[in-house]
Amino acid sequence: MSGVFTDAVHAEWTKLRTVAGTAWLLAAAVVLTVGLSAASAAGVSCDGPHCGQDPAKVGLLGVMLGQAVVAVLAVLAVGEEYGTGMIRVTFAAVPRREAVLAAKALVVTVLTAAAGTVAVLGSALTALVLLPGNGFTAANGYGPRLATAATARAACGSVLYLVLVALLAVGITALVRDSASGIGAVLGLLYLFPIVAMVISNPDWHRHAEQIGPMQAGLTIQATTDLAQQPLTPWQGIGVLAVWAFGALAVGGVTMRVRDA
Repeated sequence: MSGVFTDAVHAEWTKLRTVAGTAWLLAAAVVLTVGLSAASAAGVSCDGPHCGQDPAKVGLLGVMLGQAVVAVLAVLAVGEEYGTGMIRVTFAAVPRREAVLAAKALVVTVLTAAAGTVAVLGSALTALVLLPGNGFTAANGYGPRLATAATARAACGSVLYLVLVALLAVGITALVRDSASGIGAVLGLLYLFPIVAMVISNPDWHRHAEQIGPMQAGLTIQATTDLAQQPLTPWQGIGVLAVWAFGALAVGGVTMRVRDA
């Protein structure tokens, strides 16, 4: 089985590495993430002590945009082969379909982690440069928070968040077996779920919606202030996203195994 999986990983790596769109999507994920984070850090201001802004969330806002590009990359890693019919060739070469899905997930994870690390590091460094000039200083109670264990957790957690979004996209696309449907389903789940939560007037149900939404729950990993007011703790939130991601992979894997290509 290990030899089969190694061959599958090598094949998936070759496929993604030789497709020009992969490099462009990874570059776009980095540029858009850093760009929006820089705009966020440059545009916000803190005029007094504890002005209600979380510097980590401000400086890592671009992750909300970068995740869309990461999701598209992950969807295409699975959906393109179904669209062209090449998935039959893949299954003929590697009959163990669970190995194929695991290989795709691993390659997408590595690429997303690499691009995510560059994007988040660039965003964090940009925020560290810009935020003090906009009032996030020790005098206003923010200075120490700009370089502490909490902000390190927010940065590392943001990379993990992007990886889990990519795995969620892989699983959903294995289920729907179509790139367009996969992109629509993943982006809808990420961006429409919060809109639905916003229209819920009951405070208890609104909080529950925030607790189960993959994006809302997952992004609590970036919180460094007012943690008691968050719907979940940072690691609980990333755990919810992990349940979504690995649940989608499990269902997608079963679907891939029982359905004809």
